[in-house]
Amino acid sequence: MIQLLFMTPAPGQEGPGMMSNIFFFAAIIAIFYFMIIRPQQKRQKERDRLMSSLSKGDKIITSGGIHGTIVGLEEKTALVQISDNVKVKIDRQAIATVVHESTQPAEKK
Repeated sequence: MIQLLFMTPAPGQEGPGMMSNIFFFAAIIAIFYFMIIRPQQKRQKERDRLMSSLSKGDKIITSGGIHGTIVGLEEKTALVQISDNVKVKIDRQAIATVVHESTQPAEKK
């Protein structure tokens, strides 16, 4: 297919038509959409859903790897308790995941 695009026709012969060029570019656009754009849109929607569902008491992990519990929420920041009497104010976008109790491994005693 690619060779057809770069071939020059011999005198008296026609080269590949305009339709093959249009088909080639449409295929490239479709590949970009399904391989790059659509998965990124899904990840962004999931991230937005995570940010809107945050509430006090949620156990979280930040993008820096800090584990803590949300004790306060503001529009753009969250107050996270990481230890007894240690609270840190972080940007909401720094929250990587919300940890659910069912996904944590059982502690050994």
